[in-house]
Amino acid sequence: MSQKTEVFLITGFLGSGKTTFLNRVIASFPRDRKLMILMNEFGEVGIDGTLVEGEDLDILEISKGSIFCVCVKTDFIKGMHQIAREIQPDVLLIESTGVANPSDLKRDLKLPFFQDRFHLVEQVCIVDAANFEEAYETFSSVEKQIASSTCFIINKTDLASPGQVGRVKELISRHNPTPRFFEATYADIPLEMFFGSISTSPPGELAAGRGEGGGILSPEELEQAIDELLADPNREVTPPDLLVSAVYRWQGVGLEAFRQLATQLPKAVVRAKGFLGEEKGTYLFSLVMGKWALEERALPPERLDLLNRLVFIAPPDVMPQLEALSERFPLFSKESTWDPMQTTA
Repeated sequence: MSQKTEVFLITGFLGSGKTTFLNRVIASFPRDRKLMILMNEFGEVGIDGTLVEGEDLDILEISKGSIFCVCVKTDFIKGMHQIAREIQPDVLLIESTGVANPSDLKRDLKLPFFQDRFHLVEQVCIVDAANFEEAYETFSSVEKQIASSTCFIINKTDLASPGQVGRVKELISRHNPTPRFFEATYADIPLEMFFGSISTSPPGELAAGRGEGGGILSPEELEQAIDELLADPNREVTPPDLLVSAVYRWQGVGLEAFRQLATQLPKAVVRAKGFLGEEKGTYLFSLVMGKWALEERALPPERLDLLNRLVFIAPPDVMPQLEALSERFPLFSKESTWDPMQTTA
């Protein structure tokens, strides 16, 4: 057990391949080291947690907003407090939502009640080579992610031209003076950087704070500390982009009818994801910047509540278009809509 938890933040805009990359790290991670995953999804329903491949993993899922915004900042700090005091992994992988502004993470990790447990080793930004330029021009979160990252994986290069890859690197270099680039398909890069920095301690030399004492905050003290953090005017705790999440249920039978619906989805939908079922099995629907695909993917039995529920992320003015679509397709019905700006007001 190490005295410090090495932290790796995985950022990147919606649909860039963060979960694919996370699974590569998990598959290669040394079995004699303790790994913890913190997954953050913007939508109301957490889909990505079902896509993580690995047995006996410690996973904390936080949905309904960015862990760096006021909407779920409290959940994030409470979760990190528990990780620091009780779980104490060797490595913590944080997969942030694709519309996050991660600028304050370094300050968050240095909060005094974490007692210097966390050490940020790398901030990795996954870039969708084919869609990056459009996202960069449209969403503020993209610029904030590349400005604070240290390593860039130019992903999905098989879907982009060499000219697009070159322009991606040029745009990133405008905001980051010393970028480290990897070009990849399916986020396949050498992973030594995730394993080489882990230091170990002899038994009995664990960091102070585990178990009783050690400066652990009471629930009331932790709430007060979080309130003071959220009141700090120097922290960026509002969403960088105006996006809304909606959950829709599909009640059709078979995939052909859904394909007809999918061809009519508003082009301005930024991201959509969900599991659909038919007699042959379950399929993952994934949409990124107007382009969608269906692939066969198993849904764990304990997560059958997700079946035929789809999460859509889009600007607020697109939501009425989705509702109009549900009028033309009665088997496509809205369950809920969530707006982080109403939460932060």
